Amino acid sequence: MNKDRRTLLLVFTINAGLFVAESVAGWLAHSMGLVADGLDMLADAIVYGLALAAIGRAAEHKRRVAHISGFLQLGLGVLGFAEVLRRALGSEAVPAPLTMALISLFALAGNLTCLYLLRKSKNGEAHMQASWIFTSTDAQVNVAVMVAAGLVAYTDTRWPDLVIGAVVFGLVLRGAWRIMRL
Repeated sequence: MNKDRRTLLLVFTINAGLFVAESVAGWLAHSMGLVADGLDMLADAIVYGLALAAIGRAAEHKRRVAHISGFLQLGLGVLGFAEVLRRALGSEAVPAPLTMALISLFALAGNLTCLYLLRKSKNGEAHMQASWIFTSTDAQVNVAVMVAAGLVAYTDTRWPDLVIGAVVFGLVLRGAWRIMRL
């Protein structure tokens, strides 16, 4: 198994696990930030699967895979903003800030591990650059969700969580734009 394939398989596995952990915890904690990050992890896992399929293929195929990845992120961002708006207009419960912070810290450790694994590939081919972009964005999101958890605890309102949910999807859209430009 070549190095890119092994690296992508590892980051795929980490992201799939983080998708499950963050999505379940986000649902139970009523946290849009965790749900958003969990869904982003699912999209990333799909992207890593597509990147695995691109290994050994022609450069044009790899660019196509990167663009498909960008379109997946674009779709996720648009749907995510719709969910943030739905929750803002509804009467959702205040999220559990301790759960938000702990799960985000756990996810940050996973994303930093992925960045470590991807470090030598970030200046490589388009499908590997896309993987680096997704993961670096995810690490930023984890820190932002921890900040939102602190603000939820301080204000005892759901608004910091909704704002971070919107920010997460804004970062997703920014990442999609960067990837489509590769």
